[in-house]
Amino acid sequence: MEDNLLSITVWLAGRSYRLRVKPEEESAVRNAVKVADSKVNEMRAHYAGKDDQDFMAMSLLMYAADSAIESFNNPLLQSELNKLSAKIDKVLG
Repeated sequence: MEDNLLSITVWLAGRSYRLRVKPEEESAVRNAVKVADSKVNEMRAHYAGKDDQDFMAMSLLMYAADSAIESFNNPLLQSELNKLSAKIDKVLG
């Protein structure tokens, strides 16, 4: 493990978590935790009767789905997919 890591405590869904991060990444990590906590609170407001683990899982799933959709809409990825599709069509055609 790196010696220059900074030990920080963040709060997510009402629980504290101790993390070790690079000093230059501390701000980004804290911002990510704020976004995640906000999403958990949003889930809490919309879906009553669940526990915090459910809200965190739902938030993670939404983040992963959004990331997958964003990656799929990437112009470079689309270009590569079009090239592959053309090669497949040529072989099958």
